[in-house]
Amino acid sequence: MTRVWRAHLPEYASEALALGIFMVSACGFSVLLFHPLSPLLEAIPSGLARRALMGLAMALTFVGNVYSPWGRRSGTHMNPAVTLTFWQLGKVSRPDLYGYIAGQFIGGLMGTALAALLFMPWIADPAVNYAVTVPGVSVSAALLAELALAALMMFTVRTISSHPRLTHYTGLFAAGLVAAYITFESPISGMSLNPARTVGSAALAHVWTAWWIYFLAPTIGMGLGALLHSRLSSRDACAKLLHDGRYRCIFCQHSLAVSR
Repeated sequence: MTRVWRAHLPEYASEALALGIFMVSACGFSVLLFHPLSPLLEAIPSGLARRALMGLAMALTFVGNVYSPWGRRSGTHMNPAVTLTFWQLGKVSRPDLYGYIAGQFIGGLMGTALAALLFMPWIADPAVNYAVTVPGVSVSAALLAELALAALMMFTVRTISSHPRLTHYTGLFAAGLVAAYITFESPISGMSLNPARTVGSAALAHVWTAWWIYFLAPTIGMGLGALLHSRLSSRDACAKLLHDGRYRCIFCQHSLAVSR
């Protein structure tokens, strides 16, 4: 196992870098769009419009990661629930499961810490609060919403990535969902779908309200989305969101029935 970790360290580091960039972007745009002293707050009074801009910013950040050299190397999971789902599908080995999840949590924490250095004191304002994800309406509504969004996200990723003519656009489809989720759903659950993203913000903000939702719902939801895809389609694909032949793939060297 240690030998695998050493050999695949560039992929794990790429995961950390991708989520770190995502967290810096999330915190920075939260300050810009929601801090009381931001000129955009007065210029764009509509909460829906500002959430739409936030959604667009995060979608573009996501796309930038997916199609970047580091995203092409690791496959841009950026999310423990995504990696765990692919492991359950037999597409990720156990050592890589641990390596990816460790990289994701480290990246989430380091990215938020860097954002704190860059955007202090504005990032600590209650209106921003390190872009923390907490339920908006109720715990039960947030749980159901995160579950449904995660299932749709994984179903979409599996469907698009396994289609020969569409696979290159998987990142764009997923980014479109990210933008829509933040714009329309975030007032209900805070819109995370990502345990590592939730922990990154919560650790710096010291706010752990209903944190378990953002572990449980994405993991179950993405598993359900993957299961639905396998029931409806015989097409299959690698665990990478973007499979670029110019970069090695640590997943395709494993059989579909890797040892767990």
